[in-house]
Amino acid sequence: MSLIVMKFGGTSVATAEKIHRAARRAVQERLHGHQVVMVVSAMGKTTDELLALARAVSPSPPKRELDMLLTTGEQVSIALMAMAIHASGQEAISLTAGQLGLRTDSVHTRARIQSIDRQRLEQELASGKVVIVAGFQGIDQAGEITTLGRGASDTTAAALAAVLGAGACEIYTDVDGVYTADPRIVPDARKIDTISYDEMLELASAGAGVMHGRAIEFGMRFGVPIHVRSSLTDSPGTRIMTETQGMEAVSVRGVTLKEDLASIVVTDIQAGVGVPAQLFSEIGKKNIVVDDIVQANHSGGSKASLALLVPSEDADHARDVVEHLAGDLGIGSVEVFRNLSKVSAIGVGMRSHSGVAGTMFDALRHADIPIWGISTSEIVISCVLAEDDGPKGMRAVHDAFDLSSPDPTSADNTD
Repeated sequence: MSLIVMKFGGTSVATAEKIHRAARRAVQERLHGHQVVMVVSAMGKTTDELLALARAVSPSPPKRELDMLLTTGEQVSIALMAMAIHASGQEAISLTAGQLGLRTDSVHTRARIQSIDRQRLEQELASGKVVIVAGFQGIDQAGEITTLGRGASDTTAAALAAVLGAGACEIYTDVDGVYTADPRIVPDARKIDTISYDEMLELASAGAGVMHGRAIEFGMRFGVPIHVRSSLTDSPGTRIMTETQGMEAVSVRGVTLKEDLASIVVTDIQAGVGVPAQLFSEIGKKNIVVDDIVQANHSGGSKASLALLVPSEDADHARDVVEHLAGDLGIGSVEVFRNLSKVSAIGVGMRSHSGVAGTMFDALRHADIPIWGISTSEIVISCVLAEDDGPKGMRAVHDAFDLSSPDPTSADNTD
């Protein structure tokens, strides 16, 4: 009997009708002889509403209390899902992270999974029940409730699939797969049939909202097959898999847009004396995620400047850290530039195709969009733009690589 992990996001359980629809999918798999673990998010916009309520009570709520509050959304969802499955005549049980034994570190609002106790899961599955797990949450060694970060129910699902050796991890959402760009911004974006773990991880990290980056990491590390598909239809979605040779035939697989960013520019750093190491050590202690780092040496190599791209919500904290160290580290000045976005082109084909960067920069030039900064890796080229230019830039780059045309590596377009 194979095991399937099925994750349903907030939009897929937003109403009683949608909860019943998700329950029917799980029951169908159970009737086909599969063991089923469901991972469920909070209903609809519940998490946003709870955040708004918290900020109405306190402008800066303690992160521990935020975690206590936000995890209540998933607890409502899992109980309702269990009721829906019971109403269909099947046995089910809902479990919070604490009941399950999903252990994390103690970083509130951004915890990372450390271990999962299989005993309770295997016991309930062996008794024939559909097991419904609260996504997005964990519990640390001290028994404190933690959360894994927004959108991290995907991570819960992938981690469970890895621990249990599941035959598949199915991620159900309100779209029918992963697209070459956000269809809300690029109307002619095309659904991708198959994509490598590396490409999907970069898409997620660069702003694609379909999958959580840490979920892809679990899938890649443990070889978990991941299928992103619509909760509204039975049509196939996007399969995330190990890279195949044919995938390099396409230079760019997708284009992403990450908005609401800020750049912290640090000037006149003494080059080559370990200043960046001390700087980023302190930034890391504040749990600030740095999106991009660009360093440039000048004054004959004796001085350097650094530009750090961070989420806007972390800009003030990052600036405070740098300014606190400025005197000791000999930093010249610290400036914050807000209202930025980042457009990224991503594809494993960049390893074997030349001219990709030139095509991207030329597309932005023709669209009359200034580039504030550039960063690259083996399969990613990113340009920092003014936030107002982000959507236009995304469309220009998508058009430049002709991503609306059928994928030549798709099974539907090969002999």
